[in-house]
Amino acid sequence: MALIKYSQPNTDLFGKRFSDIIDEFFNDAVVNRNAEFSPRINISETEKQFVIDVELPGMDKKDIDIHMENGRLTISGERRMENEDNGTKFHRVETFYGSFSRSFHLPDSADEDSVSATYKDGILNVTINKSEQKMKKQIKVK
Repeated sequence: MALIKYSQPNTDLFGKRFSDIIDEFFNDAVVNRNAEFSPRINISETEKQFVIDVELPGMDKKDIDIHMENGRLTISGERRMENEDNGTKFHRVETFYGSFSRSFHLPDSADEDSVSATYKDGILNVTINKSEQKMKKQIKVK
């Protein structure tokens, strides 16, 4: 039996020019960033409400969807890469593009009818009031 060295496709570095290797690397980086991404999210709570802040820089608010169903809040949307055919060749793209969807189960004390959202400076701010009827009450032991 003869041993044959396995050669992975696109790894023959000696048969390529350096500029071809760099172009392939950067073009693959651009292609791989177009599938989907997961925006960064901060969740906090005050005495009267829950607050969710979502980082969505460069997005238009018409591309953001917020749905509430059975105690589950879903924030989804799509960030599209502006691909004008003006001869621009990207050498590095670190911004994620594509669709996203994030879902959160709200606590029983959340008032599902009070969900409101604002979008300013690339930050989506979602607030959900707490229902005073459903909030836990402290019971003193006698």
